Amino acid sequence: MAEEDYGSFVDWNQMGDLAKSSGPTKVDCKDLKEFKQMARQGYWVKNHKLRAQVYKQLIKAIPCRTVTPDAEVYRDLVGNSATKKPSSNIQLPDFVDGNPVPQYCLKAEAVASAHRIISCLAGQFPDISHCPSLPAVTSLLLHFSTDEAQCFEHVSRILACNDPDKRLLDQTFLAYESSCMTFGDLANKYCPAAHKLIITTAQDVLEVYADWQRWVLGDLPFSHVVRVLDVYLVEGYKILFRVAIALLKFYRRHKAGAQGGQDQQDSGKVKADIQAFVKGIASTITPDKLLEKAFSIRLFSRKEIALLQLANEKSLQQKGITVKHKCRNVHLALDPDTFSSELVSAKEMRNIWSWIPERFALCQPQLLFTTSTHGCSLTRFYSHCEGHEPTLLLIQTTDGDVCGAFLSTDWEERKRGGNTLSFFGTGECFVFRMKPEMERYEWVVIRHPELASSIKTQSQEDPASSEDQKSENSLQLSGKPAGDLSPFLSARHFNLNSKNTSMFMAGNFDSIIVGGGDGNALYIDSDLNHGHTSSCTTFDNPPLCAESFQVALLEVWGFQDAMAS
Repeated sequence: MAEEDYGSFVDWNQMGDLAKSSGPTKVDCKDLKEFKQMARQGYWVKNHKLRAQVYKQLIKAIPCRTVTPDAEVYRDLVGNSATKKPSSNIQLPDFVDGNPVPQYCLKAEAVASAHRIISCLAGQFPDISHCPSLPAVTSLLLHFSTDEAQCFEHVSRILACNDPDKRLLDQTFLAYESSCMTFGDLANKYCPAAHKLIITTAQDVLEVYADWQRWVLGDLPFSHVVRVLDVYLVEGYKILFRVAIALLKFYRRHKAGAQGGQDQQDSGKVKADIQAFVKGIASTITPDKLLEKAFSIRLFSRKEIALLQLANEKSLQQKGITVKHKCRNVHLALDPDTFSSELVSAKEMRNIWSWIPERFALCQPQLLFTTSTHGCSLTRFYSHCEGHEPTLLLIQTTDGDVCGAFLSTDWEERKRGGNTLSFFGTGECFVFRMKPEMERYEWVVIRHPELASSIKTQSQEDPASSEDQKSENSLQLSGKPAGDLSPFLSARHFNLNSKNTSMFMAGNFDSIIVGGGDGNALYIDSDLNHGHTSSCTTFDNPPLCAESFQVALLEVWGFQDAMAS
């Protein structure tokens, strides 16, 4: 078959070096692990025809539901598309959320073909309610299709994938929204410097992260996104997260070298700035460099993403957020008109809110306890805080320093140890200081993953392994619903070199403690009057203020469902 058959939709004048065909002409491979290695190395990157043949083989291997529309269905619907000029007036369905078809070096009439294909897909997949990445995926696959019908079949198989271990495209608002929350969690964890930049420059961090999929499928130039597609068709959805995190890291480096200040501005301007950077990335970063950065992230597994998605979806369902509301932004920031704290401003609290797991960021802060109202009593502290999970502890010293901790677990858990002081909590706990400067200190294992390994390490990167599903099921076994778990950061899920690395929080009748191992990040006495802070193994933090301090004011905040009527 002539090579042109796989490029009839392509404007070869725009393809640059990709228009030149060289390198291998066939792939003799059926093993998924070998395909994975070849995809990452770019084995077929210089041969358009070979790439098309590999895509066809990979997509054909996708497990699909029994009734999946194929090329013949498309031909029955639209006739022989080769003899018809596609209309450029076909409107894209609402579920693409206004995202256009990227041209990706296609001929003008090929974009119209993509519109016709997507229109037919909408008719064949009536359950799709939100799929903003579909135009980009359709446009990409047109490059490597002999006709519209083949492209339709390929996209149909991606949409009809029923392998729970190989998620490919979000097709509901619930799935898409939870993926945005999951990206926020991963950005917070894996690129804290870039995350801090977004906090500093954007008024609404979550609004910026809502575009994460479009950075990859929509804004990246063709030369880069097609390399992502190589790996995506082999390894699935997690590749999109990896690449988006890498883009965020590169964007932060780009801004660090730019002139001018980094004052907070409208979130729309930050989104536009990131979009412009991603669209122009080819001038500074090669496709291979982008993938190299994406795959350099450690302790980043499909299991972790699946657990975060599960927790975030449950959080959205519990709040009744399952469809898009045109007049309401589900990313609710705290209301500066109603928020009132004696310790931090609304802006400072918003910054803290950007650090917490996304499923709790949907909530509004609720003041549970304050020494100015409830007095300096540890008993009253417990009585007001028990039954709330998570909580945020804020402390102001008589020297004017402000520090605190995000605590993942209900203080009532302390009773499991009887009168013995015992630690509990999860690795989602962190400590921080606000004044004299703002800094967060996470669980040491997040920054130094070599201190621990996930119990099911062998299966994390093996998409063909059944052990991945088994380990996922085992992680959901708990006395609490899965939506209340701190996914992937419970100490029992890791082989820790030392118990000192998992001493998160503790309390008894005469003190509360946050962080342990060679010291405590925070120690407060029973009068809630005197305290100590030092470096500790669990958070690898410096003292959060003067090592011995007197408490001027202490507040505890809970998380109230902001969507409740």
